[in-house]
Amino acid sequence: MAAGPAGSLWAFLKHYGQAALNRYRKLHFLGKVFIWTIILFDICIGAAVIIVTPARIAQFFHDKAKIVAATRLGWLGTIAVMVCVSFPPLIGFTTLVTLCGFAYGMQGFYIALAGSVIGSAVVFSVLRLLFSKRIRAWSAQNEKWQALEAVVRAKGLPLMILIRVSPFPPWVYANSLFASIEAVRFWQFVVATVCLSPKLLLHVFIGSKMAALADGDERARMDTRDKVINGLLVGGGIGITIFTSWWVYKLVQDHIRHLHGLPSETDELAAEAIEEYEEDAPLLRSLSPEIDHRDNRSVA
Repeated sequence: MAAGPAGSLWAFLKHYGQAALNRYRKLHFLGKVFIWTIILFDICIGAAVIIVTPARIAQFFHDKAKIVAATRLGWLGTIAVMVCVSFPPLIGFTTLVTLCGFAYGMQGFYIALAGSVIGSAVVFSVLRLLFSKRIRAWSAQNEKWQALEAVVRAKGLPLMILIRVSPFPPWVYANSLFASIEAVRFWQFVVATVCLSPKLLLHVFIGSKMAALADGDERARMDTRDKVINGLLVGGGIGITIFTSWWVYKLVQDHIRHLHGLPSETDELAAEAIEEYEEDAPLLRSLSPEIDHRDNRSVA
């Protein structure tokens, strides 16, 4: 029994590790330079953390977070930033959700939920409005996308909720994924997003416990037992997030690949469409002039 989940997890990590390596190999020289620049930047950040000490850095961010929380419209600014990072290819949504808990405690859940619903709804509406014709033209020539649309149309809201809760595609790409599927209605997308509430609550909880450990005064009032408990809660929350994300992703893939009433070829193509969405997304391709030029040249 133990070998099965462990083997599946290893296959999952191996698949995406190999996919990442393949994508890196396809990058041109400047793209590879950019990747290594990011890696070097992360190394410098790690060195800075060691030199400055994690306690001083944590206290700095804790103080800044409390300033934001004390600001009259700080919550509104947080929601506005969450809306901005909901547009692909921006990143940082999950970090902002955790920061809601870091700054506002468990009350930050309401800010995180509002930011996620409003941000995703705005992205869905804008992309659907601007690129609906381009989506139809693109999907008419893509067999995998036609299969994904057929699967979503057949299973409806339950499958949309599963895909929404799954960690793949990530938040911003999931927003454009649903906007790209004509069978998805706006109200269904909003309901599926609201079903992310337990996941948001867990991230906010992790952030609130991190804040308790980040504040030097509050940490000084804790005995060893309280510090250990808070540390275990943070670590346990992260572990639960990773495990449930992997489990839900596997559930989505298995569910799509074993649908009743549709040909097995359609199920397989739909699952592949979700796995490869970031590489071949219709809306993201629409936003890339370089790709459009290459496509037009190949058609000519």
